[in-house]
Amino acid sequence: MKLKGDQSTSRAMNRRLILNLLRREGPKSRAEIATITGLSPAAVTFVIADLIEEGHVAEGKAVAGLSGRRPIPVEINYANGLAIGFKLMVGSAECVVTDLATSPLASLRLTLADHDPENVIKTLAAAVPSLLKSAGRPNARLAGIGISMPGVIDNEQATCVRSHRYNWDNVPLASMLAQKVKVPVWLEDDTNAYAIAQQLFGLGRQHRNMAVLAIGVGISCALIIEGKLYRGANGAAGKFGHVVHEENGRLCECGKRGCLMAYYSQPSMLRTWRERTNRDSSHGLPEMLDAMNENEPAIASIVQEAGIGIGKALANLVNVTDPEVIVVGGEAVSFGDALFGPLRSTMAIHTFRPAPPLLPDWEDNSWARGAAALVTQKFFDFETSGGTTGSTEGLAKTSVA
Repeated sequence: MKLKGDQSTSRAMNRRLILNLLRREGPKSRAEIATITGLSPAAVTFVIADLIEEGHVAEGKAVAGLSGRRPIPVEINYANGLAIGFKLMVGSAECVVTDLATSPLASLRLTLADHDPENVIKTLAAAVPSLLKSAGRPNARLAGIGISMPGVIDNEQATCVRSHRYNWDNVPLASMLAQKVKVPVWLEDDTNAYAIAQQLFGLGRQHRNMAVLAIGVGISCALIIEGKLYRGANGAAGKFGHVVHEENGRLCECGKRGCLMAYYSQPSMLRTWRERTNRDSSHGLPEMLDAMNENEPAIASIVQEAGIGIGKALANLVNVTDPEVIVVGGEAVSFGDALFGPLRSTMAIHTFRPAPPLLPDWEDNSWARGAAALVTQKFFDFETSGGTTGSTEGLAKTSVA
């Protein structure tokens, strides 16, 4: 995006600078904000006045000290708006309504009868009123809805270009939902959305360069570079699970053979466990986790192999991108140190410099909160997409009441 040097753009940039400072460090006085950001006191005063008038920032209480009353701090009013996040999965959708800090206020899980786009949209739209009612914030306003799903996403057009799991091609999912709910809707790859949430309010809050690894039904790794999500030329960056692990190996859902996720995604590890122990399909993920907790040698070996295999591939990524930290989420986090131990040690062997810290995310609702973060992201970065309102004249915000 080419920025113009007019007053409104300057105010917007100052606004972003101040909001992100308050997001990272919490309440600050106007004088502290000016000192830290390098903005003039007048510029800080103008921006803070706008934000207070809009309800996005509130003044705290002045604290009396030995030298008299201290300056009044200001802080972000995260309760000023609501965001809804829908995380699409195979056969279901995780749903959450959050405040502007992506703190969950209510959640539920929807069953998706099929993957027909029209039916999916009807199911999501029908859940919006009950989610808002459950949030218990009748005077709050819905800022928008975020949808995350596995696939190649055209972020600007808010279209699913390709999803192997849903068998979709060029589905304008965001505009389809926006036409029904009349608020802006964002659409993003699920790991990218998760990375945005980690950057804004999660384990990556203090870092401008990080990798966000997801190990679950698939394997992917989003990159935050200099504070920006890297999507690539075609929105297909981060498809880490499709690096080659074994030439002409197992068939992957993408149609090619030997991909990393065909061996070390959670369903792939389940398949390996069944093959090695002669178990049938009645033995699922709960039974596999039980076997691991009982120290069964077969599953311990499989998880160790996964840590080594993913660790080697991740070391290559680290050598190219040099992240400060690696945040790890997804269902496979439940394997704990049985997975992370060999993953860390393998990275240490193969990285050019000391491997960055590996930070597992144990929080609930992280993935649905990632979808909600697509809405709150706009609050902190005016350069991001404004969300689609479909072919109708969608409202920027709408009352929850």
